[in-house]
Amino acid sequence: MNILTSEAQLAEKENFLRNTQITMEQERISIKREILNLRYDIERKERTYSQNRTLIKDSLISREEFIRSKEDLDMAIQSRDLFIERQKQDSLFRSVNVETIKNDLTNMRKNVDIVRERVKNLDVIAPVDGELGILTPEVGQSIARGENMGQINVLTAYKVTAQIDEHYIDRIRTQLTAKLDRQGSQFDLMVRRVYPEVRGGAFKIDMVFQGKMPENIRTGQTYYISLQLGQPKESLLVPVGGFFQETGGQWIYVLDPAETYAEKRNITLGRKNPKYFEVVDGLKEGEKVIISGYETFSKFDKLKIK
Repeated sequence: MNILTSEAQLAEKENFLRNTQITMEQERISIKREILNLRYDIERKERTYSQNRTLIKDSLISREEFIRSKEDLDMAIQSRDLFIERQKQDSLFRSVNVETIKNDLTNMRKNVDIVRERVKNLDVIAPVDGELGILTPEVGQSIARGENMGQINVLTAYKVTAQIDEHYIDRIRTQLTAKLDRQGSQFDLMVRRVYPEVRGGAFKIDMVFQGKMPENIRTGQTYYISLQLGQPKESLLVPVGGFFQETGGQWIYVLDPAETYAEKRNITLGRKNPKYFEVVDGLKEGEKVIISGYETFSKFDKLKIK
């Protein structure tokens, strides 16, 4: 409605300008014709006055007739000068009027452009290329500038969100790397953000792909990722088991080569992941240990295997 009103006012103003210009042109022609008539009238009266001036010398005309011819000539000249002065004033007035109308038209055109731009601003334009995942507006809803209307999934720039046990919160930092296995291929990830809030015994991190990413990845899918907490190195590992609750990782039952008995042995454990403990000292590669719970026999130094 604002556009229609503004355009109607603009059209009305343009039509008024055209009519004013037409009227000015008509008056210009009319004034030019009138000045032409006045010029010829002055020429005739000058000729009459010149003749009467000759005739009055020989007393061939009355003095009244001579004076009247002189007055007619003066009147014609003054009329011409007055008309020319009027022409200048009218021309100046109309020029100012036309210039004012043109300025008004310029402002009205700008106003129409602004109103049209406001209509363009009502178009919802996605800031990025992607796939529309969520659209929340409803018919009749009033949406303010900056309000969230939906979600766009950027198909070329996914991030991966992971929940990690709070046990590792002091070891997780940005720039750590991870691996994602999918359909026989590995993809590199890097931790971009760590959320410090712990909820339900876990905290959240965001990771982004480094280089290529899976072609058929979609929002909401679940993946298994290996997050590297430090530089990799060769280590001796022992599976996580119930023995840790009784020993605190200070010792473990080690079987002899014939697997006929098991003896206590002091060990030193290092790092841990959900599946394994790192053995720093006390065990050799290939030795077998008991990792189940020790609740019923932890007081014995040696166990016989039957």
